[in-house]
Amino acid sequence: MWSKISLPRYVFVLINALCYSVASFANDSGVPSSESNSNRLMGKDVVAQCDNKYSGENQKSQLSITLTDKAGNARKTVYLRLWKDAKGEEGVFDKMVLFTMYPADAERAGFMRWSYMPETGKNAEQWIYLSVLRSIRRVSVRDLADSFLGSDLTYGDISYRPVEADNHQLIRVDKDKNGQEYFVIVSTPKEDDYQYNKRVSWYARTANPEECVKTRVDYYDRKDVFLKRQLIDWQKVNNAWVWNKVYVQNVQTFHKSFFEMDKVKINAGVDDEWFSERKLRQGIK
Repeated sequence: MWSKISLPRYVFVLINALCYSVASFANDSGVPSSESNSNRLMGKDVVAQCDNKYSGENQKSQLSITLTDKAGNARKTVYLRLWKDAKGEEGVFDKMVLFTMYPADAERAGFMRWSYMPETGKNAEQWIYLSVLRSIRRVSVRDLADSFLGSDLTYGDISYRPVEADNHQLIRVDKDKNGQEYFVIVSTPKEDDYQYNKRVSWYARTANPEECVKTRVDYYDRKDVFLKRQLIDWQKVNNAWVWNKVYVQNVQTFHKSFFEMDKVKINAGVDDEWFSERKLRQGIK
């Protein structure tokens, strides 16, 4: 059910803290600055260093997703989220299961996803448990451009993508009002049928390269028209990097998505039995 709600104040704090003007990129016209010319080969290195973060062996957390339409009507869903790094065993990259906690009329509904290593050529598999019908439906992801749980992120956006799948160019270094510098990287796909023409990402420049994180992504559609912006705030729990708050706005449809990860536990003993149809049907007690 959709209702009129106000997004928490920290959503706007996140936007103000991370957001730059779109014009700053448009003014570049794709032409690298003198600094980026001298460091052109760094693009791939920055992405490899900053995107490959330790996420733990497994995670347990509470995930809230708030979707807001053009008219301002919002719908919030809260899940218990369990995740495990499958380490490529039997070709599986990772496993995730979501058990609905809120709203009340959706309690005990569940969603499970297994994603596969790129070299297997297999799309992710999904299972949905509908508590009202007491049945499990198995759904294969045929198009990575499909929306993830109705949000402004796609299955491709939340899936592992090898660094080698794109060409990465460092076009400049930005600086915010607090003096924090960001590497600005343009990533263009090597395949012809990818869902975006390019992605422009901002990576926080840090003294310790291990602390570098991606804080913003601008996505451009197949016609190279600005499509959506993603702002990412991270949290570090027991040396593992996990989303804290993420805000996504589609500038073409004016739809918004807000993700928040709470009560995060790393290496919480989440084992394989949780990622089965039996557990999906059983739910949480």
